[in-house]
Amino acid sequence: MTRSTFRTALGAPAAIAAIAAIAAATPAMAQEDAGADEILVTAQRNNQTKVTSGGNVGVFGTKAAEDIPFNIRSYNEALILNQQPDSLGEVLENDPTVRTALGFGIAGEVFVIRGFDLSSDDVGFDGLYGITPRQIVAPELVSSVQVINGASAFLNGAAPGGSGIGGSVNLLPKKAERDVIRATLGYTSASHISGAVDVARRFGANGEWGLRINGSARRGDIAIDDEFHSSYVLGATLDYNNGPLRAALNLNYQRLNQKYWRGQVGIGGVIPRVPEADTNYSQPWSQILTKDYFGTFSLEYDVSDAAMLYAKVGARDGREDQTTAGITVNDPVTGAATGSGSYVPREDNNESATAGIRIKLEGGGMSHEINAGGAVSWQVNRNAFDFGAAYPANLYDPVVVPAPTPGGFVGGDLDNVFPIGRNRVSSVFFSDTLGLWGDRILITGGLRLQEIKTTSYSYVDGARTGGYKESAATPVLGLVIKPVEGLSLYGNRIEGLVAGSAAPLTIDDGNGNAIPVVNRGAVLPPVKSTQYEVGGKLNFGRFNAGLALFQIDKPNSFVDPDTLVYGNYGTQRNRGVEITLDGEPVDGLRIISGLTFNDAKLRRTEGGVNEGNDAIGVPDVLANANVEWDLPFLPALTLVGRVVYTGKQAVDAANTLELDSWTRFDLGARYVALVGDTPLTLRFNVDNVADKRYWATAYNAFSAFGSRLLQGGPRTFKASASIEF
Repeated sequence: MTRSTFRTALGAPAAIAAIAAIAAATPAMAQEDAGADEILVTAQRNNQTKVTSGGNVGVFGTKAAEDIPFNIRSYNEALILNQQPDSLGEVLENDPTVRTALGFGIAGEVFVIRGFDLSSDDVGFDGLYGITPRQIVAPELVSSVQVINGASAFLNGAAPGGSGIGGSVNLLPKKAERDVIRATLGYTSASHISGAVDVARRFGANGEWGLRINGSARRGDIAIDDEFHSSYVLGATLDYNNGPLRAALNLNYQRLNQKYWRGQVGIGGVIPRVPEADTNYSQPWSQILTKDYFGTFSLEYDVSDAAMLYAKVGARDGREDQTTAGITVNDPVTGAATGSGSYVPREDNNESATAGIRIKLEGGGMSHEINAGGAVSWQVNRNAFDFGAAYPANLYDPVVVPAPTPGGFVGGDLDNVFPIGRNRVSSVFFSDTLGLWGDRILITGGLRLQEIKTTSYSYVDGARTGGYKESAATPVLGLVIKPVEGLSLYGNRIEGLVAGSAAPLTIDDGNGNAIPVVNRGAVLPPVKSTQYEVGGKLNFGRFNAGLALFQIDKPNSFVDPDTLVYGNYGTQRNRGVEITLDGEPVDGLRIISGLTFNDAKLRRTEGGVNEGNDAIGVPDVLANANVEWDLPFLPALTLVGRVVYTGKQAVDAANTLELDSWTRFDLGARYVALVGDTPLTLRFNVDNVADKRYWATAYNAFSAFGSRLLQGGPRTFKASASIEF
């Protein structure tokens, strides 16, 4: 019995028994009159896990799915409350088009959408870039998680971190939509305890003011042996909605700590067998401590019934202290490995703003919706590093070693970090959506002119070492046709945009000799990817179905072996099909499901090597199914199940290594009872019921540093009790 299993055996029954004792006492307190039934029904409805086919579509504002030529889904606050996720990645485990990896050498999550990475740096917050905490964001602060599949350089502007080619994620802060006072206690195996309070009120003569304050605290070991997580967050939103004016101020504080954290595993030419699911091959001195202050302020003003002005600003100040303990396996049979330690302090100071106007016009049997405005974001990155000496490690039989002696390979000032990079992305945009046939045909055209400016500084003395200032235009074309009620057909052509990369100084000729690159040090213009997509959306009333077929071409850079000039010569082409289905086909049975097929190929590769091979870490098939069933003979009880399937993945560009497909099953239950006339919701969930061991992903945005694998989490018990006043 492992240490984690031993703690689970002691901790889980005790926590579950305590919650069960509350449940056993509640029937006697429950009122049997019609008023009590209404309270139960309302509580059950508020607890329903749902996905909405629509959301905030960047410059177009909030739109229903049938009115836009893009694929968008929004996961609701009840899902977050019911599933007790530890991170945004655990929320997105519900999405059949997204899988989660980790960044290189950090605990920051990377979301793989349509086969391309979206780094945690580039997750939007209330529609703005750079405001979301960089590595991990606490889900307790969020009311909705919105996913837009596909390139979005026009919709949101270029992501400052240089990712988001395959899709984007936007987080919406909590607001006072209804009056509520909720207190929640939770438990996650092995010994992770949590508590949260959420208060929302509307006030004023007409309820024009709203205030919502929510805070939570979590700490203790999770199901991975000895891995400790703590989280302390506080968020508040004050909003005003009266007549033509709407305003909202959101402020947040987040402090996260992860100790003994298990990261990626570097491998050589063989994929090692998967360790026990709860094995921790990290070190007790590894730690990630982050502290973030962030928020937004927004204004909307209706100039008339046909025109609205809007503006939004946001800022984040963040501090990270990260000590990493990574391993690279040398012998896949014995698990013998080489460990590496590093310490990286970092500070971020980011600001972001956008403003514009939306105008709706009608006449002559046509309609126009015009959007015009601008956006800008600034990022300042201060950091340093200290890479320690290597140490012996083992994947299957981990050994604890002393922390590496400080002062190994050092860059920057570890005690007083100074700027290493500055980044500014600015743009102006214009679009017009032409409506015909009573808006049953919608034709959209738009253009965003963008400028990317970066400045880099020396780790030695902070002196400027390079700069970059380039501009590009990213157009969008979209078409929506609604031939009959409930059916929407669409197509789009849209682009992604990232800063160009710098040419290396030399390349190796294959014999260990360095050959100078002709345009060494030159920075390429911004790189544009191109997406073509067609699809359909069907609303049957009780449930929604969606189908999307897409192709994305993303340029790849390398040095031409004949001319020795660095440029964008190669391409990664991802072609795929996405099928989604959600809703309530019969009373009490709710489904969130979907299926993705993705054929990601390398084209026009360097010297023709690996031509036509599969791209690294892009599964050929993804499938998800979430089911909730309100038992008809016991309406207060809801059974929950989820299955997650991920297909085979290439581990290296040569396609000599491949990860097997894997399937994970999660089960749970939810019960609503009354304490007097107050609803009490009890939840119990088990993730990875079979305690399956598997390599979850081989996706690695920095494949030049070798192949890396991320192991899936072990069986995890979760229980919580929420009471609403």
